[in-house]
Amino acid sequence: MAHVTIYHNPRCGTSRNTLALIRNSGIEPEVIEYLKTPPDRATLTALIAATGQPVRDAVRAKEAVFDDLQLGAPGVTDAQLIDAMLAHPILINRPIVVTPLGTRLCRPSELVLDILPAPQRGPLSKGCPP
Repeated sequence: MAHVTIYHNPRCGTSRNTLALIRNSGIEPEVIEYLKTPPDRATLTALIAATGQPVRDAVRAKEAVFDDLQLGAPGVTDAQLIDAMLAHPILINRPIVVTPLGTRLCRPSELVLDILPAPQRGPLSKGCPP
């Protein structure tokens, strides 16, 4: 079976829905609760690069610490954003899913379907428990 990893926050509805979609395809992923076990700089940088999205997209701007640190100010560099995510893992946008078919920030949760190596086994609606 293909190895799938999800960087997960169990308090996040989108993250829970994404995990449910992965499991609905018959895959039991490696679940990394990144608030308990944050990635190191090399891992975080590699994950962001693998998504193909800008670093800014990987930052959760809705968190109060984002404003406290003035991360939305002009001139904030990618390195500063990564430093902030490492110091405050709550700033890491989630969930990030890694499969043999790619790495994706799954917002909305249905984006995971494009990188799952197995189809859904049945209907699943948002809000279902994982």
